[in-house]
Amino acid sequence: RHSCTLPFLSTPILTDFTKQSVAKMGATTVPTKEQILVPETLLKKRKSQEKARAERTAALQKKKAANKEKRGVIFKRAEKYVKEYRDAEREKIRLHRVAKENDSAYIPAEAKLIFVVRIKGINKMPPKPRKTLQLLRLLQINNGVFIKATKATTEMLKIVEPWVAYGYPNLKTIKELVYKRGYGKVDKQRIALTDNAIIEESLGKYGIVCMEDLIHEIYSVGPNFKQASNFLWPFKLSNPTGGFRPRKFKHFIEGGDLGNREEAINALVRQMN
Repeated sequence: RHSCTLPFLSTPILTDFTKQSVAKMGATTVPTKEQILVPETLLKKRKSQEKARAERTAALQKKKAANKEKRGVIFKRAEKYVKEYRDAEREKIRLHRVAKENDSAYIPAEAKLIFVVRIKGINKMPPKPRKTLQLLRLLQINNGVFIKATKATTEMLKIVEPWVAYGYPNLKTIKELVYKRGYGKVDKQRIALTDNAIIEESLGKYGIVCMEDLIHEIYSVGPNFKQASNFLWPFKLSNPTGGFRPRKFKHFIEGGDLGNREEAINALVRQMN
């Protein structure tokens, strides 16, 4: 018998094949530096994202809790104001009744709050009333503002009486004006009062953080009335439904619309709001 050796089973070829296999196995089982670094980078990024997400969630929950607490405070204040307004109204009725029983007249305390609305233009207007209207922030026809009744403001109203109508607003009028046409002055910009945060940002340091606080400060002519009234942008009213009286530029007591109309200002404002 003759032995037969196949060429492809020679020792050198087998050795090379083994070396290649070992090299490949080494390449798959021993990770390179780049293979180690890439997952670590991704892991760090993932951890960073998770941390940021957790912080955002915590901040959001904290904000929600703070807002819930704030809403509770605002609700309690609103309840307190409602009780205060109701008690004041009951006291007024009681005093009326007592006066009637004693055959005398009930004289209410002098009004502390005045609402002024400009109803006449600038034609033939002397410099002094023009300047006074600027001080009152009544720059356009149908502009309206709340002012505190003092000796100084009474004198100012006398100067501009031929151009304005004014009187003593009630709580309903104040609420309707602020809620329907209320704008605040924020960084010299006219901003709609759509959120209590706008009020709190400007007046929070005075303890005024919501619409009801603002209304209460105006109605009661509180210690921070000046800041509250200056924060309110002058109201931009419409012409009254049905128009002004035929003798518009006569005094109210002469059948016109100018000057002091006391409580009748509420009816006019309702027509213009």
